[in-house]
Amino acid sequence: MWKPGLLLLLCGLFAACELQPETEPKRHPPSDKLDFGYVPAGGYETLAHYEPGPIGILFHLVHAFLYVVQPNPFPQDLIVKLVTEKFGASQMEYQKPENIVLTLQVLYYELGFLLCAAVGVVFLVLLPLAGLLLCVCRCCDNCGGEMHQRQRKNADCQRGLLGTLLFTTSLVISIGVLCAYTANQTLSSQVKNVRRLVNSNMRDLHTFVNDTPTQIDYLVSQYSTAKGQVLYDLNNIGPLLGGRIHGQLGKEVRPAMDGALSLAGAMRETREALENASVSLEVLQEGSGKLAFSLSLMRSSLNRSLDDPACRDPKNQPTSAQLCNAIQMSLSHLNLHANYSRLASVNPQLEKMNRVLQTDLKAIIQRGYSSLNNTPSMVVEQTISAVEGVRGLLDGIGSNISSFSKDFPVQSSLANFTIFINHAHSSIEDHYPQLDQMDFYRWTGCIALCCMVVLVLAFNYLGLLCGTLGYDKHASPTTRGCISNTGGTLLMAGVGFSFLFSWLLMGVVTATFLVGGNMEKLLCEPYHTKELFQLLDTPYMVDPKWRNFIPGFMYNDSDLDLTVENVYSNCKENRGIYTAMRLDKIFNITAFLNTTLFTREVVSVLDGVRLDLGGVVLMQPEGKQNLLDFSESGLSEINYAQYLEEVNKGVTVEDLLTYTSQLEAQTDLMSEGPLQTALKGHTSTLRQIHSQQVVPLEQAMKYVRARSALNQSMRFLERTASDLPNKILAVLNAIDEAQYLISQNATHLMNQETEKYKDGIVGYFHQYMEWLKTSLALEVATCKPLSNMVDTAHILTCSFLLDAMNTFWMGLGCSTLFLLPSIILAVKLAKFYRRMETEDVYDDIDPIPMKTIPSYDTMTRFPRASAPPRHIDW
Repeated sequence: MWKPGLLLLLCGLFAACELQPETEPKRHPPSDKLDFGYVPAGGYETLAHYEPGPIGILFHLVHAFLYVVQPNPFPQDLIVKLVTEKFGASQMEYQKPENIVLTLQVLYYELGFLLCAAVGVVFLVLLPLAGLLLCVCRCCDNCGGEMHQRQRKNADCQRGLLGTLLFTTSLVISIGVLCAYTANQTLSSQVKNVRRLVNSNMRDLHTFVNDTPTQIDYLVSQYSTAKGQVLYDLNNIGPLLGGRIHGQLGKEVRPAMDGALSLAGAMRETREALENASVSLEVLQEGSGKLAFSLSLMRSSLNRSLDDPACRDPKNQPTSAQLCNAIQMSLSHLNLHANYSRLASVNPQLEKMNRVLQTDLKAIIQRGYSSLNNTPSMVVEQTISAVEGVRGLLDGIGSNISSFSKDFPVQSSLANFTIFINHAHSSIEDHYPQLDQMDFYRWTGCIALCCMVVLVLAFNYLGLLCGTLGYDKHASPTTRGCISNTGGTLLMAGVGFSFLFSWLLMGVVTATFLVGGNMEKLLCEPYHTKELFQLLDTPYMVDPKWRNFIPGFMYNDSDLDLTVENVYSNCKENRGIYTAMRLDKIFNITAFLNTTLFTREVVSVLDGVRLDLGGVVLMQPEGKQNLLDFSESGLSEINYAQYLEEVNKGVTVEDLLTYTSQLEAQTDLMSEGPLQTALKGHTSTLRQIHSQQVVPLEQAMKYVRARSALNQSMRFLERTASDLPNKILAVLNAIDEAQYLISQNATHLMNQETEKYKDGIVGYFHQYMEWLKTSLALEVATCKPLSNMVDTAHILTCSFLLDAMNTFWMGLGCSTLFLLPSIILAVKLAKFYRRMETEDVYDDIDPIPMKTIPSYDTMTRFPRASAPPRHIDW
């Protein structure tokens, strides 16, 4: 009845979840990582761990003793054979050879327990029989029953040794009974923890049931996270898909467009350079013309001055004649060095550049940029129908998930399971009074057994106390005091009770030893080593038809790799029950959600997108013609070498101020006269020319700037003109290739980027499914309560019950075994404490002849008697 309900519950727990099928083709991961948050989960409070405390030392001693008794490994193969071959099902099977071998194997495995049990049985049978024989023998005044003690010289040493040994033996018995009592009390105190552990496990089951619907709702709700990201990508298909296409095209197109744009800038710079060259040339030609005229006048004036007679008669004034000759020879220095008038004008090239710049090439290029940058908008316009189709698919799958999670009877299944938990908990609660009563009876019985040993110990300790305190070494055996005699009597009473109780104690010890020891070796130890799980997972052991009984029982598929150990380990790691129990075998909602089909539909819709970038025009024909006109502007016709040669020359052959200073120095060497006066007037004129023409020109920077601008402009124009047609042709070819790429060969690029975009869309759902799978495996309906229940059962059975029970029989057994030496020692020691009826007589005089001694005179008849006289001799 409960199997279908359990399956329905486990299916209902994960009605809205799915695992991604392994056959789903892998795609590129999306660029964005989705954040689905954390699955809400309540904490489980059961701590399935037991720390025994100080008594754990005794538990370890018991385990060590059991290992010595039974060192054989867990007999997994033997148990499998016993179960699978149904050993002992009939009487005839015992006679089969294979069953005889199995019997021998069982006996060999149990050899240690059998030997110990044999010792217990021997003790159980022989000790009461020995006590009976001892009692009969002592009643006949034998076996130490005679009230006569032979006095020896080492009597005190014997008494001390026997007393010490008996006290030591009693201490060992006391320790054993104390261990048994501690184990008994521990077991009773642990019974109180049973209710706590059971209640904790039940609360964890309630938490498991109550949290599961919330977790399912959370998993379903997180579909909106993936859907929202998909919608975001769909709404931003222009920047995402169009932007990627634009970026990839820009890698090929932008260098060509940038080259054309640089040429447009070069056109303007070329015109500016031509304008600067033209203006500079005019300035230089005008200034140099004026300066040449002034210098020509100055040379003529100097020539006229040098026609003075003083310069022609060297006999009268030889020095003046020489100076005039030197001045005459230096007049050639008053000439212009640079001849700007022979430089050709650049106005024809300037006029051509003005006609070229009438076309705004930069605006044409900007329109090409704008056309390329309009790619995202074109993508949006051309994908409207595809985006709407994907949105319809999103809404459809979302509504199906929500409707399915509502239609499936999850709540009713969980409600039924909650009722089952409450009923089970109530049933367990009803048995608590019986458990307490049974524990009280058990506690009482164990206390009674301990009291039996305590009674013997009481007689031993009281006998030792009274015997030791009442013993008088000066008193003869027949004159011992009452206290000493009482001590001996108490010791003999302890011996009597030892005989009375030992068989019962040993019977209890042997029975509990066989039960508790075997359960520890066959249940508790293999549980820790996982060998018990391996035994349960043995193929075909539970049912010959099932290889693995859990999947065979639940799913009717025994070949499924679902073992007890796997289930326990997964639950121990607090994994989800969906993974731990392989619930996908009975309910896999992949077929319902049909994610693969949904992905194909999305891909099919996006595959219908056909992008056309034919409207993108990088450069109009007039722009290309403008570049061709620029290449034909005549810049290569300018004689740049001639320009640069004249510009780099000095203005005059010699610096005017330097020449004036030299002339003035030469004039000062002449004799005073008209010639000297005239030459000094010329120096003043030269300085005036310098100050009025050269200096103002330099101060206004007209000459210098014009010269500098001309130099720079010519050098720029020379660089520009070098290989200009080839550069323009290369730019035009690059633009044509980029235009061809956009118009003809962009299909592959657009398909590639569209594929990446599709992978990103589908990748969001793959992320959702991967997160779903991980959440199912680790976070949703974690089955820690199931492993806690198994661990709790182990704690209750092994830690609470068996460890305490084994410690009890170990302590009680130790005490019972030491009762045997206690009996022997107490019997021997009692002779030294009890008052004797006769004693040995020591006489140092010559013995009296036998015939003169009366037959009843024991004092002289038995001078060194070894035994008391018989009653007939009295």
